[in-house]
Amino acid sequence: MTNRVKDYVDIMDHVSLDGLIARLIEIRDTLPDDAEAELRLRGDEIFGRRLSIGYFRPLTAEEAECEARYSDVGSPDASHVAGDESERSDKDQRRAA
Repeated sequence: MTNRVKDYVDIMDHVSLDGLIARLIEIRDTLPDDAEAELRLRGDEIFGRRLSIGYFRPLTAEEAECEARYSDVGSPDASHVAGDESERSDKDQRRAA
């Protein structure tokens, strides 16, 4: 199973209709085939409205490297845990002496 991340592209509300259509076509043409893109209207009257396009993309090489580094952190193997226990008991013995 490949890991993917959700990414967003926002289009502010001050564009012409032709500009909006051109921008949407440009975004659609650059999306990956399995992007599962969705379009939403976000914001409010106070902070402004924008079109937000959410889509899935594959991890970059840097993101995949970081993901691989931290994916093993949550599941230590038994030998590592046993080593920690023996180190703790050694420290406790030294303190008691």
